[in-house]
Amino acid sequence: MSLAGVSCLVTGAGGFLGQRIVRLLLEEEEALAEIRLLDKAFSNEALGRFGKFQGKTEVKILEGDIRDVTFLHRACQGVSLVIHTASIIDTLGLVEKQLLWEVNVTGTQLLLQACIRCNIQHFIYTSTIEVTGPNCKGDPIFNGDEDTAYESTSKFPYAESKRLAEDSVLKADGQVLKDGGVLMTCALRSMYIFGEGCPFLQGHLDKCLLNKNVFLRFSRREALVNPVYVGNIAWAHVQAAKALQVPQKAKHIRGQFYYISDDTPHMSYADLNYELTRELGFGIESQLPMPLTMLYYFSLLLELVSFLLRPFVRYIPSTNRHLVTLLNTPFTFSYRKAQKDFGYVPRYTWEEARQCTGQWIASMVPQRREYLKSKAA
Repeated sequence: MSLAGVSCLVTGAGGFLGQRIVRLLLEEEEALAEIRLLDKAFSNEALGRFGKFQGKTEVKILEGDIRDVTFLHRACQGVSLVIHTASIIDTLGLVEKQLLWEVNVTGTQLLLQACIRCNIQHFIYTSTIEVTGPNCKGDPIFNGDEDTAYESTSKFPYAESKRLAEDSVLKADGQVLKDGGVLMTCALRSMYIFGEGCPFLQGHLDKCLLNKNVFLRFSRREALVNPVYVGNIAWAHVQAAKALQVPQKAKHIRGQFYYISDDTPHMSYADLNYELTRELGFGIESQLPMPLTMLYYFSLLLELVSFLLRPFVRYIPSTNRHLVTLLNTPFTFSYRKAQKDFGYVPRYTWEEARQCTGQWIASMVPQRREYLKSKAA
């Protein structure tokens, strides 16, 4: 399987996952013809990283808004593959619901329309485990797969926006293109992604440094999940893209969603932070700040305060019931179907993932300490 000569558009290319996908595409032995990198803005660091890996493949930087129809049409012309990672991730409700919808749902739908007008045959969407759950009852899943029945009841805006966007992508499969060809789509439902450059990890690290090098215990030990390393979820996108080029494989993949995990040991979200940093001398709190039921009702109280203050001031609580449930529900999934249908096998072992992420965290500690000191002063 190969992407030789393919022209590919990667949305969200300046983001945590997008950058890693681009890097893997640029490292391909059989070079792509062109990679177009689309994002609202690119940091100088990201542009520098792309420059390091650039070889035979032509790289174009496209800065613009996913909601801009003219911009999307220009970005899609002459492309045969789209990898759509761009979205707003919001687990706290910091972003206005309208903006979340415009980017995550409408932006995806506009991009699909541009693909149909520009005769793009292959479309891969980065979805999330939150499309499935956990639901508001906190029903667990152990080693689930794509056939596992589950009552998804979450009405949290981010999860709902990703669910609607994924629906749009999978329903678009089979749409007839302007030149008579057919659009083929699939969605990759990723577990929580960790690795070098992870913004959530950086946030947890900051709180840990303020807590005398002890990570906060925000999830109970038995709430087992299986996070995925950024290099492996990026590799899954590359493998799916290659498989879509092969008609025999494409017929199994199109219109499907896949859970993407790797061989990271099952552990709670809080314990993942500790496992990645324990060799640096960091610790973790032994228990939740209060019993789980009390924490849930405390979050409900904060949500109620936020609701009552809404006419006067926008108060966003530091936690909510959705987040408490998400962080404290056992929720693990297998990647067997992705392995069977398009040959996905994790490219990096857990040890490699832990080592690379640990080294990145170690390099971040001095500058985060300095930043936190200057912020306090």
